Amino acid sequence: MRIQIFVLLFIFAQSLTAQNKNMEIATFGNGCFWCTEAIFQELNGVSKAVSGYMGGEVKNPTYKEVCSGTTGHAEVLQITYDPSVITFDELLEVFWKTHDPTTLNRQGNDVGTQYRSAVFYHNADQKMLASEYKGKLDASGAWSDPIVTEITAADTFYPAEDYHQEYFNLNGSQPYCNFVIRPKVEKFRKVFKDKLKE
Repeated sequence: MRIQIFVLLFIFAQSLTAQNKNMEIATFGNGCFWCTEAIFQELNGVSKAVSGYMGGEVKNPTYKEVCSGTTGHAEVLQITYDPSVITFDELLEVFWKTHDPTTLNRQGNDVGTQYRSAVFYHNADQKMLASEYKGKLDASGAWSDPIVTEITAADTFYPAEDYHQEYFNLNGSQPYCNFVIRPKVEKFRKVFKDKLKE
């Protein structure tokens, strides 16, 4: 009996390891991470979406410090995804279609370097794909102003405080969620309905 349990546990552990090997990471900054998380967590193929900070000089920054604009960090979402279900190109499409990449250090009423548009790439392929996508968008004239999204190498990711995680799901009745996040999510669901989790 003990041997059977051990074998089952071993098979389960091997299965988890195999699944984890197939997963990849993407990190985007596109304004308030409450909005970003609410969108990306609904995509089929995304197994985890964690709000946090990246791109600054201060170690272990707090939300208050990042909001002061003095740490250099952007509010970001770090996404764990299965590239056999959703590709990095598809994530980029969602990224660019769900925020305004032409406003420097600003998304709507959220102003500051922490709200900058950014792709933090984790490998050479992500860098190439993000740069090509940005170039095509600029050339297409999709926006009247140039795209200011920064494309830079990922560095240390600092998860945000616990109360920022699952923010929209846990605080949907709050005014910011109702008036800012909910309309964004509803629009996203219509545009990307074929990519949503069932």
